[in-house]
This record gives sequence, C-alpha cells and structure tokens, in this order.
Amino acid sequence: MAKLALVATSVLASMGVLAQSIVVASTTSTEQSGLFSVLLPEFKKASGLDVKVVALGTGQAIDMGRRGDADVLFVHDKVAEEKVVAEGFAVKRLEVMYNDFVVVGPAADPVKVTGRDVVEALKKIAAANAEFISRGDKSGTHAAELRFWKLADLADKQGSGYKACGCGMGPALNMASSTGAYVLTDRGTWLNFKNRGELKVLVEGDQRLFNQYGVMLVNPAKHPHVKAVDGQKFVDWVSGSAGQAAIASYKIGGEQLFFPNAVK
Repeated sequence: MAKLALVATSVLASMGVLAQSIVVASTTSTEQSGLFSVLLPEFKKASGLDVKVVALGTGQAIDMGRRGDADVLFVHDKVAEEKVVAEGFAVKRLEVMYNDFVVVGPAADPVKVTGRDVVEALKKIAAANAEFISRGDKSGTHAAELRFWKLADLADKQGSGYKACGCGMGPALNMASSTGAYVLTDRGTWLNFKNRGELKVLVEGDQRLFNQYGVMLVNPAKHPHVKAVDGQKFVDWVSGSAGQAAIASYKIGGEQLFFPNAVK
C-alpha cells in the first residue's frame, strides 16, 4: 500500500496536480490593495509554485518569521526589517517597491488639516480632540503613525478623539468612514477601498509619508524546515524584472498603486 501511495503521489506530482507551495507573511496593505491578485498568478506561471499569503500587520508578520511559521516576509517597516535580519531570523533584506501614506478624513475637514504637512495635521487633530482611528496593531502603518505623533511631540497626547482599533487597514477605514474620523492609510489600500462615504485624501506629498516595502527569506539556518529554495525563487522573482513589471502594471482607475524600486 505504501508503494502504491508513493507511485500515486509521483504520478500526480508529474501531472502538476500536487503543486508545491510556500507561505508568505505579508502586510494587510499588499492583500487589501489587491496587489497579490496580480502578482501570484504571474509568479505561479513562472515557477509552478503556489503561494499562501498570511496577511497581518508587519509586526505580526515579522514575528511569524521569527517563529519559522513563514518562508518569506513581504513587509513595510524598514527599522523592524533590518532588526530581524540583524537578529539572524531573516536573510538579506531587499527593497522591492514603494508608495506613500496619506491622511484621509471627512471632506468637510472640520479641523482644517488639508495640505502637505503630516505633523501639522496631527497637531490640529489633537488640539481639536478630533476623532482619529489608529490601527493600533503594530503594523508598518501603525509604526509610521507613531513616528509622526512623536515628531509632533504628541506621543500619548493625541487627544480624546483618538481610538486604537487593533485592526487591519480595511476595518480602520470602515470605522473612519462610518464615524467621519481621520485616519492614516497607505495609498494602495485607499485606492482599492470601496466604502469611502464622505472620506477623501486630505494630507499627501510630505516626504515623511514615503512608504517602502521590503522582501526577505526567513533564515533556514534558524528554521531548517523553511522552504529556502522555493522561498528564494519568490524573492528573486518579485525583485527581478518580471516581478517588478507586474508590480508596475497594477493600477486602479488608471492610477498606479505601487512603484517598483528593487536594486540587486
């Protein structure tokens, strides 16, 4: 029976029925923006590999890598990424693409934050005790938001309207839409978000809103069960010419969501 099972498995594999797969721990923004719906079919055509994406906040995704529960990390918090590489839990970090963060809020903009300066916008929101929805989930977006509050000298002084949802970007935007609150979001998720209500982009263009994404193989020296060869294929593809072209091709309403910038 064991021999028959082995033969059957070999036949199915040769027919392509049993596709090999890898686990990519990534951010909610890469999933909720719709990017993976474009990338993964193209990667499978090139490699024959399936990809299971586990979409979490960047902090949680990196923790998956530390535990060896993923083969590849595709995230957006450079400081945290460099730390996990330095700790030996991930192999060389490669920059792969970027977009930017924006502050969205009610079109009427009751506290007059509209402009380019994210720090001044947060100061106005805090001073007015205006409603602000924070991811509060240790994601890359949450980490960026905390940096901006610190730059405004308002860490832990965000005003009585500040609410941390401990949720992904989509749910945070839904909360902001239903309550008329301000929220920091990556542009990719915003462009793919359908339930905007009265929300619109109010703050954009500040250099500090730059949002870089990186990709890393989880270190097989720490976790020998990591599918290093197949995981490296994904890293090489997404940072190579075919993957970079696929990233550039993804648009919504004619607007590009992510901009490839891998350098080998």
